[in-house]
Amino acid sequence: MSQIMENPKGGCVLAGINAVLGAIDRICPVYHSGPGCCMQTTAADQGQSGHKSSCFVSGVSIPSSNMLEKEVVFGGTEKLRTTIQGAIEVIDADAYFVLTGCTAGIIGDDIVRVTDEFVKKGHPVYPIETPGFAGDSNLGYEIVWNTLIDQVIEKDVPKDPKLVNIFGIVPYHDPFWSGTLEEIDRILSQLGLKVNTFFTKHQTIEDIKKCSGAALNIIVNPWLFHGPAKKFEEKFGVPSIRIPGLFVGATDTTKFVRSVADALQLDQKLVEAVIEKEEDYVYQYLGQAIGVVSWKKFAIVADANTAVGYTRYLANDYSFTPVLVIISEPIFRQEDKERIIKEIQDLEYAKPPKVLFLADQYEINQAIREEEDVTLLVGSSNEREVALEKEIQFLLGAFPVNERLIFNRTYAGYKGSLTFTEDLYDNL
Repeated sequence: MSQIMENPKGGCVLAGINAVLGAIDRICPVYHSGPGCCMQTTAADQGQSGHKSSCFVSGVSIPSSNMLEKEVVFGGTEKLRTTIQGAIEVIDADAYFVLTGCTAGIIGDDIVRVTDEFVKKGHPVYPIETPGFAGDSNLGYEIVWNTLIDQVIEKDVPKDPKLVNIFGIVPYHDPFWSGTLEEIDRILSQLGLKVNTFFTKHQTIEDIKKCSGAALNIIVNPWLFHGPAKKFEEKFGVPSIRIPGLFVGATDTTKFVRSVADALQLDQKLVEAVIEKEEDYVYQYLGQAIGVVSWKKFAIVADANTAVGYTRYLANDYSFTPVLVIISEPIFRQEDKERIIKEIQDLEYAKPPKVLFLADQYEINQAIREEEDVTLLVGSSNEREVALEKEIQFLLGAFPVNERLIFNRTYAGYKGSLTFTEDLYDNL
């Protein structure tokens, strides 16, 4: 690494892969790594996501070859072979994914040759050859889907014009992922669509295998999933639309609904009827609270997807004034940065806020300290201290979340925006 980073938000690519696999029902990761990787990579994402983790297998329960000096010198494929065999005998999973830690990646163990032995015996064992040092948690999300596209998802599945796939909501790295996917599912189901969320409703590897029959991929994220989306379309002929940020509140959620409806050419009368019902539901509650919360100047510290959603809701739907937005995950492509800035600064009424891309906690805290006008800070557990220092209102709404338990809570969509607003009231 070229520099030291204080309090990075998330773990290595292995942590991201583990988090995604852990969110799929009846999937068992198998680590080919040194001792401690299972627990540490689980703690890096799942362990900081509102105190919930995979209910199938996670942490120290994940099978691991626990490579030591002997395996580093002589190779660890034999130990991996016995580890996979033991996992198959003990854990009744629908599929097993073999993941390489840094040690296995450095010495170059051939895990594909080992997994092929089990595939020939009829066992659903898939290799993911990406050591932890290759990137961060977000890359892990894309690597899992690239692996599924290459090895698991079936071709020539009959097309279903009402089936859609949801991508871009990263399990555990987004603490509200369960509730957000449930809200998306709830909204789109009213349009007569069938929704693959992949991580809720007890969907399994079988749903993933058949997802090539979808009519549309919906990517809810301003920058993730470029490569997998292109590969998905080339291999299976499923087009994609990108929603350039999490939708929070009636304004952006209605925009989302119409984007999906236009892409699928849905019945406009049905679409507008759903929108009218959902907007009425939201506004009749908001109308009861006019004047309760005083005007605020706010700052947001979050991943790009979350930051876009929170900023646009508070500025467009709630008339708060945005001052500073910090994107706290590493973003490298300039076109991605420009898309994120456009979504954050293209507001209905408010003056565009300052947008910074900072992943180092020291730099994040310094940027917040320099903004004297901020009276509300929405961020992660890492930002609570600087909010206390400035004696301003703080709302815990971004990864990592260490001070509360989160099951299916969400701030997204129509109903989620009401929860967001309630939490603002609760924290005055």
